[in-house]
Amino acid sequence: MPIIEILLFTLTILAGVFIVWGSFKSGVSPMPSSKKARQAMIQLASEAGEGSIYDLGSGWGHLVIRLALKYPRRQIVAYELSILPWLTTKVLKQVLGLKNLELYREDFLKADLSNASVIMCYLFPDVMTAIKNKLEQEEGKTHFLISNNFALPSRQAIKVIRLTDFYKSPVYLYQMNTLDTKI
Repeated sequence: MPIIEILLFTLTILAGVFIVWGSFKSGVSPMPSSKKARQAMIQLASEAGEGSIYDLGSGWGHLVIRLALKYPRRQIVAYELSILPWLTTKVLKQVLGLKNLELYREDFLKADLSNASVIMCYLFPDVMTAIKNKLEQEEGKTHFLISNNFALPSRQAIKVIRLTDFYKSPVYLYQMNTLDTKI
């Protein structure tokens, strides 16, 4: 077997190990949002005013790269635990020269989210509950939360975009820090 094939095989195995380990550690695998979901989320971000946008579980950077390009005057902050997706996004950030994008390889549930104007996420229901509890405790200046596919418990979305995919997947927009949004 030539050295190039051995090297590619080894890199593929290492990449798989990193992804599996990151998924095991965080309890969530890095799953990218569909193109239609990303477009809906970007549309909702434009309706959510100005200010910083935080992406919780940014995965491979599909959404945050587009956000940083579309909104060069807004600070984009991304959290991702899994090393390979985080590293991929870091390389893309450098190649594209995105000065408004900050990347953190840490658990967003332990991070200070109080400076987020808009929070974006594509997280499973248990994590959505944890996010809701965290935001209620922080009482920061988060004005909006945009969620792909999973609802925020005990909150009423102010807007829902139904995608034209097979499942008619929802993308939710929630207004935060207001009494009238609680159910």
